[in-house]
Amino acid sequence: MHQGENKNMSRWSDWFRFDEREEAASADSPNAPLSDDQRRDTLPLLTLAFGWGFLITGLLVGSSLGAGLYFPDLVRNAFWGNTINFIVGALVGYMGYKTACNSGLLYRLTYGNVGAYLPVLFLAALTIGWQGIVVGAMGLTWAGSFESPLFYPIAIFAGLLYTATTYLGVKGLERVAVPSTIVLALVGLYAGWFNVDRAGGWEAFLALSASASATNPLTDNQAINLVIGSWIVGGVVMSEYTRFARKAWVAIAIPFIVLIVTQIFLQVIGAMGGIVSGSFDFSAYLKTAGPVIAFVGLIAMSLALWTTGDTNLYLPSIQTASVFKLPKRVTIVVCGLIGTILGLGIYQHFMDWINQIANLVPPLIGPVIVDYYLFQGRHYDTSRLPHLPSWNPPAVAAFAAGVIAAQAFTPPWIASGLWGLLVSMAAYVVIFGVTRLMGLKFGYSAVATREHKEG
Repeated sequence: MHQGENKNMSRWSDWFRFDEREEAASADSPNAPLSDDQRRDTLPLLTLAFGWGFLITGLLVGSSLGAGLYFPDLVRNAFWGNTINFIVGALVGYMGYKTACNSGLLYRLTYGNVGAYLPVLFLAALTIGWQGIVVGAMGLTWAGSFESPLFYPIAIFAGLLYTATTYLGVKGLERVAVPSTIVLALVGLYAGWFNVDRAGGWEAFLALSASASATNPLTDNQAINLVIGSWIVGGVVMSEYTRFARKAWVAIAIPFIVLIVTQIFLQVIGAMGGIVSGSFDFSAYLKTAGPVIAFVGLIAMSLALWTTGDTNLYLPSIQTASVFKLPKRVTIVVCGLIGTILGLGIYQHFMDWINQIANLVPPLIGPVIVDYYLFQGRHYDTSRLPHLPSWNPPAVAAFAAGVIAAQAFTPPWIASGLWGLLVSMAAYVVIFGVTRLMGLKFGYSAVATREHKEG
């Protein structure tokens, strides 16, 4: 018995043990830049991009937009909001491709080895919250209401399912992404035709849109901020996927597919359903088309939620593993269990969550973009990661300035998320630039200067 207990303790110890060589050799390599042979072929990456982009988020945001905007205005605002996210995603994605680093490693290069805890913990908390929303959405989709006795068992099952498939890493995401993309695209196209036909034609649909949007109208800035908040986290952590690219154009194509093509498609489809049915539930208005379509819609919704859940769990797991130097398997299980618990009660706060994301996340990446493209000449020597200072005070100060500006001082002519990003970038230019003129070096620049003097 005693010997058996020792074996069990040994297994637990091995499971928690961090082996740097083992993690570096894994397909995801969360704690170090990827090697050339760990990069992936173009077709699987672009397929994964479609699967990642086809998340339930786009449908829910589209429904919200459809309830407050005339349809042509909705398409225009969706385009601008998604374009902003794409620009951020492309800038971050190119960094990921050039450095082979995930977002956690990029934050270390800018914020410092300890300072990186700030952005990573923020992003981890927000994406785990998203994971909880997806868990709750799966429970609601199959149970029909939060009061149903089936809601909690289904939600818990969903959370454990997402944790198990994310445990398989990028390959696991690809296996889920392909079928969910095909099914959801087909159902989405059918849903678009179905809703226009149900409204009585295109002119009747536009009239219905004008009537629906007049009840609780959204301003352009509110709409753009809603779109930004729905996917800005994806743009900020784009390097999680583009680091696997072998070619630069693939690193740009991935955010284009994720943040432009799939989002506009899903937001338009979600808006059309919301305008015609008045429901935020993608599967609800498909049920009116008959039992066969209702079943297909339910399956499509479930696959989309599955992909969303895997993605939202994969991101914080990789980020926390890279910063805290824990085995990825440990962070996946821990983040998955927290997201599952949150899923039992957080779904009802979906819109509040998006608004917080829109204000908190963009300022995180501002200093990283400026440091890499402006001050470091589009080059990070990743061999300097272990020797970085603990903190880069200008980066932390710039982030704080961006958050404060987004939360309390946003001008009426701009979306708060975009304003927070621009302020954090400008603040970093000023603070870092002034300290450099004073002869002070922080963050990556301090290491580069020291090595130059020693060399």
